[in-house]
Amino acid sequence: MNKVLLTPATCALDMGDGSERGLYVNQDYILQKLKKVHRGISLMYTYYPNDKEWPTRACEIDTGRESTGAWDSPYENYFPYRGGREGLRDNEPFNFMKEIRRHGMDVVLTLTIDPHIKEEDIIPIAKDLRPYGRVLLRVNHECTGDWFCYTKRATYQEIADFFVMTCKVMHKYAPNVKMILCAGMYMSDGKLEMEDIFLEAHKAADIWSGDNYLSLHWGWPNDIVSKDTINYARYSVKEVYEKCKLTYKRLKKITGQDKPMVLSELNADGDVAGPFAQSNMMKEFMELLQADKEKWLSAFTFYQFRDDGRLGLEITDPNNSEIGIEQPIMAMYREQLHRPFFSQKIKKSEDTGEFPVKLRWGGAEDAEGIEVPVKLSKTPVQFELHFNDKLIPLNMMIEFNGWWFYKAPGTKYVDLMPYFFESKNAVKKPGTFKLHYFLPPADGMNCPQKGCKPAGDPYEVKDGDWLYNYYAELPELPEISLLEKAVCIKTTKCIK
Repeated sequence: MNKVLLTPATCALDMGDGSERGLYVNQDYILQKLKKVHRGISLMYTYYPNDKEWPTRACEIDTGRESTGAWDSPYENYFPYRGGREGLRDNEPFNFMKEIRRHGMDVVLTLTIDPHIKEEDIIPIAKDLRPYGRVLLRVNHECTGDWFCYTKRATYQEIADFFVMTCKVMHKYAPNVKMILCAGMYMSDGKLEMEDIFLEAHKAADIWSGDNYLSLHWGWPNDIVSKDTINYARYSVKEVYEKCKLTYKRLKKITGQDKPMVLSELNADGDVAGPFAQSNMMKEFMELLQADKEKWLSAFTFYQFRDDGRLGLEITDPNNSEIGIEQPIMAMYREQLHRPFFSQKIKKSEDTGEFPVKLRWGGAEDAEGIEVPVKLSKTPVQFELHFNDKLIPLNMMIEFNGWWFYKAPGTKYVDLMPYFFESKNAVKKPGTFKLHYFLPPADGMNCPQKGCKPAGDPYEVKDGDWLYNYYAELPELPEISLLEKAVCIKTTKCIK
């Protein structure tokens, strides 16, 4: 065996999973559909603890009038964030966050927050997020727009100042959390929208971001796209691409800094030009990104996996919200997801390790694993991993030749044969394939000491390593059950 390191992709891909437009889809289902993990999974929640209606979800509040738009409500129609002041850490989004991290991915959390709450209300949120490793937190996104409810409660300067304050709180109380500012984009006059107002916020942020859609029906769900409606648009893919790139360059110039640039929401809306155009437009954007010699984009988030409208790899079945209807963009996106440009690199470590081996999980872009060579002379008829009593309790992510598989605690075997179900993956000549094992946190949380279970207030920031790293021991390798030839060839022999 060899010890390996999981390192960043040239451009990481994150996946939006649930919002005002759709419900959360579990990570096992997404993995089975895409055969590969993302860097992170994006969740969207809202926090207005001082409102009299709180914590009722916005769409369930009786305002006494008919809604005229997606954000015509007291606060944003995301699911309420019940941590913070309430301290409810055993429901959502925390259960989803745990599942995301068990499956070897990082949490990308969006919160729209009442911009008038005080520092003492932000500190409990920081404490909530301490045990979840390298969290990416986006607060009050699209903050130079006027559609979100929080923009109607405060001036843009107050919104910018609130973001700076939130950055200071997170950096002090939860340094594992990286702050994303999603603000104005590049304009025709060569400046960013409201760049003077948000300059200090751009400087305070850890990551710069923008939301961009190649086409969008923002009138959904109140109207439909037709020649008689106006609440939709389709843009030039190349022009959107260049606008995003110029935004990054302008940010570097006005701040004197160089930080990671991400696109926190990106897609084309199938409502506008149909599902085939949606796929083609996103493919064009991703191809432009790969062909660009300037590797300026750190990551983007595809918005989203399953959507009630037509912004998803699946659309929600109107007859059953637990079922998704796959769209043409699914196959295109999956093919792109598996390309080296969008894939984490797995590099050999100088440390070969000996059993039992201690493995560190820092996150989806920084983790230690074990590499095992597997020799195949032909496409197998059976390829399974079997786990003994020492290994059954472990939580494990398994990578085989670009495909990822999950082993939950308690699982006794994992079948790798689905890799070969696709004809392109058939073994055409004898060779050695690489099998990798990683150990993300079994309960989705980091711990400052072995065997600890978070309860009440999360841990204080003392030994900083636990904020970033989780450690687990691999006592030995799973048994590989591999057959390249069927046991029974003739039926009569098999019966005897």
